[in-house]
Amino acid sequence: MKQTIARVKQFKGSPKIPGDKSISHRGLILGALAEGRSEVVDILEGGDVQSTARCLKQLGVHITKNENRTLIDGIGKKGFSKPSGILDCGNSGTTMRVLMGVLAGRTVEAQLTGDHSLVKRPMKRVAIPLQQMGAKFLLTQENFAPLTVTGAKLHGIDYELKIASAQIKTAILMAAMSAEGVTKITGEIGSRDHTERLLPHFGVKIDVTKDHLSILGGQPMSANRVVVPGDPSTAAFWIGTASMIPNSKIEMHGISLNPTRTGFLEVLRRMGAKIRTQITEHHPEPVGSIFVETSELNGVTVTREEIPSLIDEIPLLAVIATQAKGVTIVEGAEELRVKESDRLEAVATNLRSMGVALEVFPDGFRIEGVQKLRGSVLPSFHDHRIAMAFSVAGLVADGETTIEDAECVSISYPGFYKTLKELTNP
Repeated sequence: MKQTIARVKQFKGSPKIPGDKSISHRGLILGALAEGRSEVVDILEGGDVQSTARCLKQLGVHITKNENRTLIDGIGKKGFSKPSGILDCGNSGTTMRVLMGVLAGRTVEAQLTGDHSLVKRPMKRVAIPLQQMGAKFLLTQENFAPLTVTGAKLHGIDYELKIASAQIKTAILMAAMSAEGVTKITGEIGSRDHTERLLPHFGVKIDVTKDHLSILGGQPMSANRVVVPGDPSTAAFWIGTASMIPNSKIEMHGISLNPTRTGFLEVLRRMGAKIRTQITEHHPEPVGSIFVETSELNGVTVTREEIPSLIDEIPLLAVIATQAKGVTIVEGAEELRVKESDRLEAVATNLRSMGVALEVFPDGFRIEGVQKLRGSVLPSFHDHRIAMAFSVAGLVADGETTIEDAECVSISYPGFYKTLKELTNP
């Protein structure tokens, strides 16, 4: 499917933002492990979350839908069933990596695979700490899916996390739940913290400081209700658009304002964006409203320390940088090279196709603005965030911009193009 976008003169509205992808995954998985029936409200309907639900069902978890409510009958002490066939994680790195941790200490054997993109993404980084706990994996070429996990007896470890990855951190915590003794994680633990917030919501004690996480294995989990807030990484596309396009005004409600997810807002504010937030709920996640108006933007430097809190928004930030006065530099974002696509290369390819001069580094880029964008035919690289970021670019480019294979947006935002049309024709 192709989508053609033209330049617009204003951008206004109050879109409802789909449920947060990270919290949707975790609500399903923790509900599946708990004793009793859990309820997840306003779960994201995107392809990645459906992959998690499908894999859990294959493991014998009963999941039903009733309008915006997803009901999960947890396995509790019963354990998983032998999976009915290979567990297909689709395009979802979260599904595969977190399930590696979930299944490592369970009494089942399972094979996990994914689509053409996921089977190229590194899995050894997850397997290494889990193997130190006693887990048994067989990986393709010792690093990739398809992979097999055979349930084993696990023991707690002290592990220094080298990569600020919520997926790896969560996989270790999930394995620690079924391990003997205490597991302690230090190092790069500053990535999104939804798992640490939700575990106590399901009755699990976890010690959280700025320097470490520690958890005692074997704790029972009790069912609970999770209301999924709007995804800030999805809302970012409308926030960025409204900041760039004259005569624009956007407001959104019920959005996750988790401080590990608001890095994009902080960077845009440094650029001069007019963004106001208001927290209306605090537990287990801070949730609230975001108000945005057009403003004049200036270039900034984004440092390595900031990357974990805006990793998904970097392609969009590159587009915004072309419309900001002065130089924008992003560094420390090498993790983008092993996402659904090599996102740094994808950004560079598409911006150059639109006439932008930029310098690309192994871990980031340098863009000097303001630069005029020209409409172009652009590949999505089958990557939802690239497709959406360059759809936004099309709104400020001269002429028409066509995004190829645009259906990939359904991974995280099935209604993206419908909402874009509504906001550009208020």
